[in-house]
Amino acid sequence: MAILSFAALGTVSALWDNPLFVRMTPVAGWELPALAVLSALSGLYVAVRRPFCSARRAGAGGVAGFIGIACPTCNKLLMLLFGGELLMTWFDPIRPLIAALGIALLAIASWHEMRARRAEHADATQLEFPK
Repeated sequence: MAILSFAALGTVSALWDNPLFVRMTPVAGWELPALAVLSALSGLYVAVRRPFCSARRAGAGGVAGFIGIACPTCNKLLMLLFGGELLMTWFDPIRPLIAALGIALLAIASWHEMRARRAEHADATQLEFPK
């Protein structure tokens, strides 16, 4: 999942040259490492996810992370909502913070899932071997 996430998000956000998407702003030095961390956390979340859990925090983290690393002027929705000048003046400088927020939300969701899974495993172990 981490590799698939890295390839898909990096291609869609045009962090590397590809025939499908063209990036209109230069790639910043922090975007590729942010993509790597976001992808690794996505893979971790999928690996530890429990069957009937809430995925809102992880989903919000993924969306915020993607918006943070994606080209601001290539995002049609943001361009329609804010316009090009506002995007480059106000939104572009805070993109690293939005990406960091997405990474933090995904890290919290993964940590929560690992704790819940560990607690479920501990409960199951106690049921199997009563004292």
